[in-house]
Amino acid sequence: MEWVLLGIVVLVVVWLVVVYNRLVALRQVTGQSWSDVDVQLKQRHDLIPNLVETVKGYATHEKSTLDAVIQARNSAVTAQAQGPAAAGPAEGALGAALGRLFALSEAYPDLKANQNFIALQGELSDIENKIAAARRFYNSSVAEYNAMTESVPAVFFAKSMGFQQRGFFELPEAEAAAVQAAPQVRF
Repeated sequence: MEWVLLGIVVLVVVWLVVVYNRLVALRQVTGQSWSDVDVQLKQRHDLIPNLVETVKGYATHEKSTLDAVIQARNSAVTAQAQGPAAAGPAEGALGAALGRLFALSEAYPDLKANQNFIALQGELSDIENKIAAARRFYNSSVAEYNAMTESVPAVFFAKSMGFQQRGFFELPEAEAAAVQAAPQVRF
């Protein structure tokens, strides 16, 4: 009888260790996937000043639009350090400001034909695609992690061991539509 009880206790302990290790692994994947998003956002933020400088040479009368892009970029950089919940809306606002910046190119044919502008626009479009992919992976890993923390038996000990729910990297719907619309490379 003692061996059966000891066997059950050992099985329960092993099972809890396996669940705990799974939570740790999922937390690591979630952290890594946010780092991937973070890198892509940093590349995007680093590219924007070059883009604004290129546009400045052609669209000198559009100072308010250029200032709005720079302000949105600075807000996004600040929000990025605060995590996904803060970064989502800030990145959405930045995407909308970039959409207005690219709309300027329609009014300035010389800018639209500028090879540097076309290259920067193409590079930004590529980064936007990478951000979307990294965001999907991050949100998927967060969903899996959050589901694990809410599942039995982890739900009984996850919070007490520091496994807190993670937030998704979401854009508000209106801003998400603006991000999807910009930027498109035209030759």
